[in-house]
Amino acid sequence: MRESASTVDFEIRTDSLTTRIGLAASLTEDIEEVHEDLMYLLPMVYHLNGSVRGKLAISEEDVNRLSDMYDFYVAEVKDEIEKFVLPQGKTAACVLHTCRSEAKKSVRALHQVSLEQEVPKILFDYTHLLANVLFVMAVYVNKCYGIKEIEFVSQSYPVRKRKSKKVES
Repeated sequence: MRESASTVDFEIRTDSLTTRIGLAASLTEDIEEVHEDLMYLLPMVYHLNGSVRGKLAISEEDVNRLSDMYDFYVAEVKDEIEKFVLPQGKTAACVLHTCRSEAKKSVRALHQVSLEQEVPKILFDYTHLLANVLFVMAVYVNKCYGIKEIEFVSQSYPVRKRKSKKVES
């Protein structure tokens, strides 16, 4: 913990993300596909964690599987994600929104690492996509429980129509 390298901050960030994914998994046992996907993601985020300091443990196949997961959830919630939504709803969805936020913080920590050392592009691809997956999972969980998303309309930024592609929310 006394290291000054940003690698440590990235490892702490992804460890936090993993623990929150574990919490989300414990809250989604009644939604089989979400629970199974989260249990799959638990070790994957630890592989992401170690891929900066150690051997690269994220492959193109892993990115493709995560992309397939994203596509599944987007197909299920495409109408709900046409607008910017508030992070609310069922506790499991709120925890998944927290996971999404932790994934975004992990991207930022990874960027800091990249200022100090070479970081494989695949790690950025995976981490960005992971944030997006966690977002659509959160919306899907709310949908499963019949909880409506609440649109957020910013008073600070102009509103633009969102496209359903792999763009972070």
